[in-house]
Amino acid sequence: MDSDPFQCLDAAGFLRLWQRFDADDNGYIEGKELDNFFYHLLKSLDSESTITEEKIQRVKEQYMSAYDVTADGRLQIQELANMILPEDENFLLLFRRETPLDNSVEFMRIWRQYDADSSGFISSSELRNFLQDLLQQPGKTISKTKLQEYTDTMMKIFDKNKDGRLDLNDLARILALQENFLLQFKLDASSTEERKRDFEKIFAHYDVSKTGALEGPEVDGFVKDMMELVKPSISGTDLDKFRQILLRHCDVNKDGKIQKSELALCLGVKNSP
Repeated sequence: MDSDPFQCLDAAGFLRLWQRFDADDNGYIEGKELDNFFYHLLKSLDSESTITEEKIQRVKEQYMSAYDVTADGRLQIQELANMILPEDENFLLLFRRETPLDNSVEFMRIWRQYDADSSGFISSSELRNFLQDLLQQPGKTISKTKLQEYTDTMMKIFDKNKDGRLDLNDLARILALQENFLLQFKLDASSTEERKRDFEKIFAHYDVSKTGALEGPEVDGFVKDMMELVKPSISGTDLDKFRQILLRHCDVNKDGKIQKSELALCLGVKNSP
């Protein structure tokens, strides 16, 4: 294949392409959608040739082996971007990390920083500030037009309820936040030793600053993960309400932090150091 049917594709064109082939809007191109995409790819490369099912499957296998990094037989939006967008237009590369974002504490730190008005949502202007900070590089500037294009595209891709703002879950999708840390624990662990062992691991995970107390985004991260165990889709305002409830019940000395001993007491873990 010596020509590239996507060589002139920009962020807006990529969005149109994604929306065309993610027909059910579930965040993946899969099954028949995937076959339709590779048919479109082959037709773009050579409009004169007959496109057989065998040819579609062969090209699909070739591309998927190179770009389906999760090896789940479907394309996520970042995988498609890596496949077809030139590097200088691949704004989704901003969110490729050397190490995955696997702690809700860091996620909540980002959320609090860019939800500047503490509304519980990321507005279009707050998202633009977020992207501008990510795009800042020494000796390199991005035009206001291009920044707005990226902002509009990100909003259209990730604003699932189409209300013109991003919620906690939308930003989690953008940043590819890893699975909820608390899912690995049995909250009804039968023995006292099990409960103590699990508590130590949990507290260490959220106590990122290693001060022996949860504060700021550390409390936020713990609250977010706890809430999502019972309510998979939470809003920023939900989180703020539950945060206040948790502090009211667990912050015994009223210093705005949750000490290790306070959380142990709150969770009913006895004799934890």
